[in-house]
Amino acid sequence: MIEIRRSEERGKTKLGWLTSYHSFSFNRYYDPAHVNFGPLRVLNDDTVIPGAGFGEHPHENMEIVTYVLEGALEHRDSIGTHGIIHAGEVQRMSAGTGIIHSEYNYSKEKPGHFLQIWFFPNEEGLTPSYEQKKFTKEQRKNLFLPVALGRKEVGGVYLHQDVTMYVSSLESSHELLHQVDNGRGVYLYVVDGSVTVNGVGLSRGDAGKVSKAQRIPVQAEKDSEIVLFDLPLGKP
Repeated sequence: MIEIRRSEERGKTKLGWLTSYHSFSFNRYYDPAHVNFGPLRVLNDDTVIPGAGFGEHPHENMEIVTYVLEGALEHRDSIGTHGIIHAGEVQRMSAGTGIIHSEYNYSKEKPGHFLQIWFFPNEEGLTPSYEQKKFTKEQRKNLFLPVALGRKEVGGVYLHQDVTMYVSSLESSHELLHQVDNGRGVYLYVVDGSVTVNGVGLSRGDAGKVSKAQRIPVQAEKDSEIVLFDLPLGKP
């Protein structure tokens, strides 16, 4: 069984420089039914106007993943990292014992669009660290491409949590199948386009949550971009 959360049911923050949609409780938006799903704590779909962004602010004991969809972000942090995260790139920042960072839209002309994702780590008090990798649309074409995972394998950024984050660019009519193992769940988010999951239609901003083991067929009704999280259930 799949629990559906529609785009319009999400929380929303609208500021002069930021439009953010919250799939889980975040900042002033609180919904006791949507605080986390296993270790997945935050999934924000953010759009930032040219030249604006998040000034310096602290984090601790959280695995933070940024997936840039359009444009580019400029990142700086207190462990000396400075870089540009372009569309298709994935950044992992382990906040651990504490880190301060900022993130700005690198462009002065075009908006930046990205997903901000937080996971509870499997251990607190880690040494803060940073990792960034690029993935092309061709790499994720018609398959689930692992881009962040709790195993040190070539290809994805490393997460201090037993989670695998997949991304996919599905062409119209193409179908993928994902098997969910016992004790694990799946959270599927539609970035763009529309797909059918177990016969249920999902469009941009919609999500599907699976909390019992099953095979999940995902078929694109038109060209679509999706993100799928495979994660343990129970305590974060």
